[in-house]
Amino acid sequence: MAVMCGIVGYVGEKRAQDVVIEGLRRLEYRGYDSAGIALVATGTIASDKRAGKLANLEKAIADRPLPPATVGIGHTRWATHGAPNDVNAHPHSGAQRRVALVHNGIIENFAELRVGIEADDVALLSETDTEVAAQLLEAEVLTGADLTTAMLRLVNRLEGAFTLVAVDALDPSRVVAARRNSPLVVGIGDGENFLGSDVAAFIEHTREAMELSQDQVVTITRSGVSVRNFDGSSAEGRRYHVDWDLSAAEKDGHDWFMRKEIHEQPRAVADSLLGRRTPEGRLHLDEMRLSDQELRDVDKVIIIACGTSFYAGMVAKYAIEHWTRVPVEVELASEFRYRDPILDYSTLVVAISQSGETADTLQAIRHARTQRSKVLAICNTNGSTIPRESDAVIYTHAGPEIGVASTKGFLTQLVACYLLALYLAQVKGTRYGDEIDEVMRQLEAMPDHIATVLASADAIYAMAAEHVDTRSVLFLGRHAGYPVALEGALKLKELAYIHAEGFAAGELKHGPIALVESGLPVLCVVPPAGRDQLRDKMVSGIQEVRARGARTICLVEDGDDAITPYADTVIRLPKVPVLLQPLVAVVPLQLFACELATRMGHDVDQPRNLAKSVTVE
Repeated sequence: MAVMCGIVGYVGEKRAQDVVIEGLRRLEYRGYDSAGIALVATGTIASDKRAGKLANLEKAIADRPLPPATVGIGHTRWATHGAPNDVNAHPHSGAQRRVALVHNGIIENFAELRVGIEADDVALLSETDTEVAAQLLEAEVLTGADLTTAMLRLVNRLEGAFTLVAVDALDPSRVVAARRNSPLVVGIGDGENFLGSDVAAFIEHTREAMELSQDQVVTITRSGVSVRNFDGSSAEGRRYHVDWDLSAAEKDGHDWFMRKEIHEQPRAVADSLLGRRTPEGRLHLDEMRLSDQELRDVDKVIIIACGTSFYAGMVAKYAIEHWTRVPVEVELASEFRYRDPILDYSTLVVAISQSGETADTLQAIRHARTQRSKVLAICNTNGSTIPRESDAVIYTHAGPEIGVASTKGFLTQLVACYLLALYLAQVKGTRYGDEIDEVMRQLEAMPDHIATVLASADAIYAMAAEHVDTRSVLFLGRHAGYPVALEGALKLKELAYIHAEGFAAGELKHGPIALVESGLPVLCVVPPAGRDQLRDKMVSGIQEVRARGARTICLVEDGDDAITPYADTVIRLPKVPVLLQPLVAVVPLQLFACELATRMGHDVDQPRNLAKSVTVE
């Protein structure tokens, strides 16, 4: 499986190897762990693929040159399942090497398809879902179908989100691609045409592009581009002219990678939910090497993490305790070993780390394992140290995150935490199957809810513009909104370099209210209305700060007008359950911090003094 990979396709008169490698180099910013290329050369597929950086692939084909060709495809992989090594790298082929295929996304039903292929005595070489697609595509071509027809037949057997790009050894005239919920754009040239994950792949050659809709197959030849829907009917792509420079093209027209990644969150959350249920509807996680009995024996969960990941862990505590009735502690990984924590075989330690290399967290899980505790990692980086040293892994499938301040990384960690809580509830029997189904349906609706919040970005940017001279901001929340307040404050510290504090709203009157003065902005995450009076308690806190001159900015669910009299500014959130509200409530805070830092003239992607992954204790 592969998420947010770099894909390049070319057909024309130029040397395909040069065009493809050059395109992959322009996609390096996306992050990757292996690279590969396939060319159609005189009736054969000529290919090479290597783990590590693109330079490894370039050295390999310099040492063993590929034959000349004018048709080719290339790929940089970000592994989400199957270790990042030479064998799992793309392209993949069928048993007869008739086709070569590269893939971005997750094929949810690949396990069932794999069983069918293996039943025909075909030996699969890799751990990937991509090879399954390549085998099925080749089987269609071997029946006499042309590559376009074969692709149309293939995609109707696949479930999930994917971009597939393929070539046929015996058809040097075309490259064929399919798109479902995963990025793909066509570059239109003169006597040549291109495919790419984004326009950066071909911007040096052409600025004429075509956008594809969902569920479409595109065929590029030297002379043209044809598009068909998955049902076989003909279709048209939307043509447009790219007037960005390369730097803006990499960022999809945004000024910062962080802003691009904020806007990628609907897609990232959808990806993080893919492949989580069996055909029978039961939850299933990436690498669950703990038996059901081992999980049933768990009587305490300790979550360890740092920074933004720690706040995801705080939300996880609410979810796990609510759905499983198992007590949960959340601890900063840097403090964990030094207090002589009480651990035994019935303790599950959950380590949350985007990079999988966070030094504090790594040392903490090593300590836990010496105490016979089970360790489950929530991580975004396949093959990294923390997942390798854990008993189980939930990969977040966010794809690479370039901005140092985490955005889509945080939201996908939240999704993984919810999935863990539901999985424990399923194994322990503390929630019925239909209750778990209902929460999963609510989670699966989240990408659309997040997109709704992003649609109001301009209003949040305008609000940020009013606060360029602000030197202090408070954030208030209750229940699952409290970690959101902490995360909102952290984003302002990281990006705008101003004093920002997050508080549990009920703590205000125990000291922090002394900070409130006339004009102080206070962002308030208001819980949805419910039977537990959470929202009413929050309203009391808002009234307290407003009475002392604070400027209240309230994040409130749509339709809740009772807050309006106490809010100087209202930001509307979609109606979602209180436990899931962090997925939508944090998005305006990300946008606010990003825009405020931009207007203050700071480097949003590379804040001062910070590194993406902290690999020293």
